[in-house]
Amino acid sequence: MRPPLEGITVVALEQAVAAPFASRQLADLGARVIKIERRGAGDFARGYDRTVHGQSSYFVWLNRGKESVELDIKDPADRTLLGTMIGRADVFLQNLAPGAVERLGLDAGTLRAERPELIHCSISGYGPEGPYRTKKAYDLLVQCETGLVMSTGTPDTPAKAGISIADIATGMYAYSGILTALYERERTGEGASLHVAMIDSLGEWMSQPAYFSRYGQEPPRRTAAAHPSISPYGPFRTGDDKVFLSVQSEREWVVLCRDVLARPELAEDPRFRTNDDRVRNDDELTAILEETFTGLTADEVGDLLERAGIANARLRTPEQFTRHPQLAARNRWRAVETPAGPLEALLPPVEVDGREPVMGPVPALGAHNESIRAEFGARQEVRT
Repeated sequence: MRPPLEGITVVALEQAVAAPFASRQLADLGARVIKIERRGAGDFARGYDRTVHGQSSYFVWLNRGKESVELDIKDPADRTLLGTMIGRADVFLQNLAPGAVERLGLDAGTLRAERPELIHCSISGYGPEGPYRTKKAYDLLVQCETGLVMSTGTPDTPAKAGISIADIATGMYAYSGILTALYERERTGEGASLHVAMIDSLGEWMSQPAYFSRYGQEPPRRTAAAHPSISPYGPFRTGDDKVFLSVQSEREWVVLCRDVLARPELAEDPRFRTNDDRVRNDDELTAILEETFTGLTADEVGDLLERAGIANARLRTPEQFTRHPQLAARNRWRAVETPAGPLEALLPPVEVDGREPVMGPVPALGAHNESIRAEFGARQEVRT
């Protein structure tokens, strides 16, 4: 089966996380992604850490299946070469600092005036207009601006998310926007000018707590690993560990009381009759559950919950996740080559029957300098 985006060329003037995450999804679908990197230094995400065979965990995650070419886009010859590449591309993706593409003549208005069929996607922190348009934006800073940090953590200590959630949200919206534009172009022949802002992307994901706080007229509930507005939903101590469980309906609450706690009368206790009641009295309810679970192991509690049909989970570290039995049983890992040796990578989340995603190698800095220059410009000595 041919990959669905075979024949599509993406030129990505990208760095860090958001844009590389979007373009990697396109590469996994078979698009040719040409990654433009700074001469001699490359994408600064290459230097975030040295944990994967001496390489950055960020970079190997975000950049498989791409071609790497080093350019100095302020150098006239390299700028001409970049223009030639974009002139043959289907998609141009960029996340340079605000105003940079306009100064370079790489903005959507300029490029699409010459090629209306081009799909031009820009990623920024705060959007192209407004008082924050020139403000630098990194993942944690956008988490702060959108209220996520004030919604996470404990009552005493706000906390950031443990992943680059603002970047990931932005990358996913850029990816879906590009796919939509490619689909539309098939019907109309017209490209598109797309702009995806980090504040809008994470803001969409923050809508529920924003509604809850604004219209409920109360500050965010920071409840550590427990859910702020559903109870019981979170971690509970057992005799040897913790187990997470979640009750999502009044029917499930009755089942939990009857079949797991062996206390059916609790279902009608005025402190716990409805979810709002249980949230108000969550400390008392937690004490009752943990008193019941204290004589059991986490495995035994998990078995009770599973038999009763109550959703539950075990708390795992990221490393333990890589050895998750469910992923092993479903053969969800594939070897991906990197300049320093292979690593195990998760398959993309969307399974297509009969089709294996591309998942090409992670490129060394400038690995495609010579081939790209030969293809898009006069052959010239590669400078260092």
